[in-house]
Amino acid sequence: MASQAGPVSALAERYATALLELAEEQRALDGVAEDLEALKALLEGSPELTHVARSPLIAREDRARAMQAVAERAGFSSLTRNFIGVVARHGRLFALQAIAERFLAVLAERRGEVTAEVTVAHTLDDAQRRSLEAALGAVAGGKVSIDLRVDPDILGGLVVRLGSRLFDSSLGSRLRRLELSMKGA
Repeated sequence: MASQAGPVSALAERYATALLELAEEQRALDGVAEDLEALKALLEGSPELTHVARSPLIAREDRARAMQAVAERAGFSSLTRNFIGVVARHGRLFALQAIAERFLAVLAERRGEVTAEVTVAHTLDDAQRRSLEAALGAVAGGKVSIDLRVDPDILGGLVVRLGSRLFDSSLGSRLRRLELSMKGA
């Protein structure tokens, strides 16, 4: 599996860069970024969709049709839908999530944004998300975009990875620390 990381990463870089340049040329960066955020969320939230995109057992044409239907149903822009079609025609749907992630990372870098990986026990509403972005922006000293994941196993609180820093205020971690301290006493 480690041998796959390099080629997929390089592939994602090439496709993401091409899409970024095309979106920039067409003045559609924000729309494509929104589409790719939604696509990434769809792939992360649906093991079935991920299976369709990656399975070599499903014919390439069937995978392409399925992904185009998903893109159409999600209301993606024509640029994003066409891009997904190109990726599918070249047999690269397995790298679609990595491409989306790389596109968003490069765009954030260009805009001077920092991405924080945030894990919460329950979904945040818009006000909570804005408040968290503002608080993290104060810590980071600039604009912060949030890559939000929901993990009920943390029970409460949140876990934030901001660059190389990790902030863990989850209830699950606190309980584990308490358990360890009680065993030591």
